[in-house]
Amino acid sequence: MALSSLSPPPTSLTTHSSASSVPKLLHSASSIFSLPVTRYANGLSITTNFPPDYSKWRTHVSFFPAFFNNKTKNAESIKQELLEAIAPLDRGAEATPEDQQRVDEIARKLEAVNPTKEPLKSGLLNGKWELIYTTSKSILQTQRPKLLRSRTNYQAINADTLRAQNMESWPFFNQVTANLTPLNARKVAVQFDYFKIGGLIPVKAPGRARGELEITYLDEELRVSRGDLGNLFVLKMVDPSYRIPS
Repeated sequence: MALSSLSPPPTSLTTHSSASSVPKLLHSASSIFSLPVTRYANGLSITTNFPPDYSKWRTHVSFFPAFFNNKTKNAESIKQELLEAIAPLDRGAEATPEDQQRVDEIARKLEAVNPTKEPLKSGLLNGKWELIYTTSKSILQTQRPKLLRSRTNYQAINADTLRAQNMESWPFFNQVTANLTPLNARKVAVQFDYFKIGGLIPVKAPGRARGELEITYLDEELRVSRGDLGNLFVLKMVDPSYRIPS
């Protein structure tokens, strides 16, 4: 199995501090709104529960939730666009250069709204992922007759143990495992250790079987990764409980 199959699987809008201030701001605003304010108009006194600058406060209070909601909606919209673009491409095997360029452009838009800035520290990374698109010819096995190509490719990652596993389905069921070494919060060096022919016969991997993988988008459903050879990988989560056998 090719090194690039490790769906680089295997670098920020600062929103955390703003988000944490929202409850305080809302509490402060609600306290202000509860104070009665007396105004005078044509000699009459009118008491209200809102200060004269109520509309200004309302604008400031609602800004942050709207910002986060819009960002989430934007990511979902881009994800849908990406899935629709790759659906007819047979995981990338039928993609023309124009198709590849379009998918790459959509993927970059999605990467720009990545909600997980440090994927190697996130539990969302753990589990079994199915490869639904790649530009790697070695994984797609386009040099083989279609009947002899793997029908489905999976990749499992355990961020806690820094282990990865690539698996092919019928007709050969080959596997390979690897050790991961973090290079930063979203990029790892990959060193393959054992291949399993037919999923059963272990063969020690040569020392040159290594590479790098960068996780550029991660949520609970979808992962986008890029390899050191320039290949793009898009994977969907199929089993978050899966753990790589020791």
